[in-house]
Amino acid sequence: GYGKPLTPSVATERITAMSGQTGLLHTGHWVTYGDLSAGATTTTKITFAQLSSAEISDYVATGEPLQVAGAFTLDGRSAPFITEIQGDPSNVLGISLPTMRLLLHKLGINWTDLWTSK
Repeated sequence: GYGKPLTPSVATERITAMSGQTGLLHTGHWVTYGDLSAGATTTTKITFAQLSSAEISDYVATGEPLQVAGAFTLDGRSAPFITEIQGDPSNVLGISLPTMRLLLHKLGINWTDLWTSK
């Protein structure tokens, strides 16, 4: 699977495999509102720097990659290892906010309506 690695050996294996590579992250989104529903998949392309063995072992030693899906995160210690992102960065963090805005619009809900209680 591609969830959280949970062990240092799995994290090391995943990060080593991603080093110097480009990968695709696909996230499925589904919104239900009453009897209405809408869904979409968002894909973001991520390119990783070529990492040294020392960088990989030092990063794994922080424990961070054990607790994040894919063994990396855009807003943590691994951020400098990501050299390029094509597509929606919020998708990499777990949910595409632009996709959610469009899905809500399909259901007749304005994104800005979520900012206030009515």
